[in-house]
Formats: sequence, C-alpha cells, structure tokens
Amino acid sequence: MELKPGYKQTEVGVIPEDWQLERVEDFAHITTGSRNTQDRSDDGQYPFFVRSLTIERINSYSFDGEAILTAGDGVGTGKVYHYINGKFDVHQRVYRISDFDERVQGYFFYLYFSNHFYRRIMQMTAKSSVDSVRREMIAGMLVPLPPTIAEQRAIAEALSDADALIDSLEQLIAKKRAVKQGAMQELLTGKRRLPGFEGEWTTERIGNVLTIAHGKSQHEVQDRNGIYPILATGGMIGAANRFLYDKPSVLIGRKGTIDEPKYIDIPFWTVDTLFYSMIHKPHCAKFLYYRFCLINWKQYNEASGVPSLNARTIENVAIDIPEPVEQTAIAAVLADMDAEMEALEAKLGKARQVKQGMMQELLTGRIRLV
Repeated sequence: MELKPGYKQTEVGVIPEDWQLERVEDFAHITTGSRNTQDRSDDGQYPFFVRSLTIERINSYSFDGEAILTAGDGVGTGKVYHYINGKFDVHQRVYRISDFDERVQGYFFYLYFSNHFYRRIMQMTAKSSVDSVRREMIAGMLVPLPPTIAEQRAIAEALSDADALIDSLEQLIAKKRAVKQGAMQELLTGKRRLPGFEGEWTTERIGNVLTIAHGKSQHEVQDRNGIYPILATGGMIGAANRFLYDKPSVLIGRKGTIDEPKYIDIPFWTVDTLFYSMIHKPHCAKFLYYRFCLINWKQYNEASGVPSLNARTIENVAIDIPEPVEQTAIAAVLADMDAEMEALEAKLGKARQVKQGMMQELLTGRIRLV
C-alpha cells in the first residue's frame, strides 16, 4: 500500500513522519501498589484503586500526582483503566504508571494505552483469556508520540470533550430512568392519578385481563426471506414466513430469563421458552406491560435449576387496575418517557461512535490538530 506523503510505516501501523515510537518504560515509571482490599474505608479521604471499575475509598495515599492505573489480574485484566491527578492509594495487584518525562502528556498516554493495551496482551498470550498482566507487557509496549506536548494536549482535550459529552448523556439518561421508575411506582399503583381521573381501582387476577399462551418451535417457519420477527428471551433470533400472533402483546420468559417483560405491537412469532399474552378487550396492552415490569417475577420461580414460570402462576397474580381509558392515559405518559430515553440512548450511541472514530484518527495521526 502506497503511503501518503508525510507518513511512515511502523510496528504499530502508519504514523506521521515526525512522530516517534517510544516504549512505556522509557518515559514512565511502572510499579504496583501495596494495599489489600480490606484496607478500604467507606468514608475514606482518598481514592483507592482496586482491580475493578469501582473506585473505593481509603484513608492513606502512596502517591500524589498524575498516573494511569490498570488491573494486574482478576476479571478486569486488560479492561480496567483509570486516570487520576492527585492523592490516591493502590491495591497490590494494580499497576501504577506515573512520573512521565517531559516528552509525554499523561492524559494523551492514558487514551492511547487504554485503547490499545488489551490487544497487546492478547497477542502475548496463547490463551483466549488473560489471567494476569506481566510488567514487561506494559514496559515494552510501543506508543506513537506526537513531537510536541502541545499537539498531545490538543488531542487529549478534543477526546476529553467527547468524553464529557458522553458522561453528561449517561448522567441524563440515568436521571430520566430514575424519574420514570418513580412515575411507574406511583401511576401504576394509583398513588398518583392523572388529571381528570378519579374513582376506585379494582383488584383483578392477571388471568381476568389476559390469557397466557406458549410460543412454538421456530423450525417450521424460519425463513431467510421471512418478514415477521422470531422472538426469544434474549430478543429477535430470526425471521418467520408467518406470524403466531398479530395483536399488541406482553412477552415474558417461560424458562431462563423470567424477569424481563417485553412489549410488541407488530405481528410476531415466539419460541417455546417465551410466553406471549392475548389481551382481553378493552384493556390496554401497554399498561399491562408496564404493570408486569413492576412485579418481581423471580419470587414466582418454580424450579431449583433454570428459572421457570408457569402460565397459571402468572394468571393468578393479583394486580390493581383502573378503567381502560385511564390505563391508556397512564401508558401514554410512560411511553413518552420511553421515547425520550430512546432518543437520548441513540444520541449517546452516536456520541460513542464519533469518539471512537476520533480516537482512531487522532491517536494515529491520520488527522492532525494544528
């Protein structure tokens, strides 16, 4: 492949001619902590980095400055990374990379390291998973460095801005989710009424407002040209050439995942590990879906091994419900909240894609920030 003018081929790929490859051990100090998990304190004064994404607290610090932390073993091996600039302490099986020399901007290195180190350690092991990180895996890692701190800082700031947008969207989604959960608890139990509605709710067996039906094998209907989704507890698993049911329905797992109800309002086919619900008129399917989401279905598990539900058990659960017109109004309010969160989730997904693309371009010099 012909190289673009101003670029060169290196061990880590194509980079600008004025960028240099440096080993981590040549520009940073690498060590591990000395603390144990039991040293943590819930109300500790300083961050305590252990082998997970969760940052604990502790009342001591072993370092004060800029550093990158990564798990040395455990389930977070090669997947957990932290950046900090301040006082903190470190677990004995967590690596601390710090004391960067004047050629390296710490956050730039964090961005490159956290996005490329896992690939390196996978290349250095013959197994399909990584049990632990050896010091030389970090020490010998080659990092492409822009020639000036100013360029490194510009790249880091651009990606930090992308991170800030992602963080703000995640926080907003979490807040909206909590608001929706509170609204469900109030609206679906009658603790709060929508304007214009009054009167007593009635207690009904679920079997009085819907009938639970079993899914069927997909083998007779699965078709690469099918237009109807085939649904299982994990979601869509194929397409069918005909449908099993064509009205709005509540779905819930019969075996396996029994505590994640779903709603569907298009014709569909379901497999036999999934129940679907034939809603009795004039009740609102979407209201009943939201009401299903409030129920702790695990308490009705009827198996000691793989969790399972019985159709009759579901139909015998009692719930309080309003008149159908109020059901529809409540469902509309909650559906609007869902639509808002879905829009935010889509925006978050786009922001993550944009950041990923930015990293691929900026951390390799394909795009230069002048």
